[in-house]
Amino acid sequence: MIVHIVMFDFKKENKVENIAKTKVMLESLVEKVEPLLSMEVGIDFNGSERAMDLSLISTFETKEGLSEYATHPAHLEVVAFIKEVTELSKVVDYEQ
Repeated sequence: MIVHIVMFDFKKENKVENIAKTKVMLESLVEKVEPLLSMEVGIDFNGSERAMDLSLISTFETKEGLSEYATHPAHLEVVAFIKEVTELSKVVDYEQ
């Protein structure tokens, strides 16, 4: 199993609304992208200096499934929006 984790810091402008919209958009991908087995999206409540605003944990059967997800048109739509409203993102992909 492949685990894909991404964390995002959002721009201050419309931050709360953009975080909520991103969560809905990301969660909708489970129904649209076949290789995507699961996705958990969390919004930070901590607010510490070390905290990121939103994280996602998604799973795939194979690395090829992750690659298919990365280039899927529905995912690319979400990525375009996220790039507009975030300042920073970090990713970790690993095999379980």
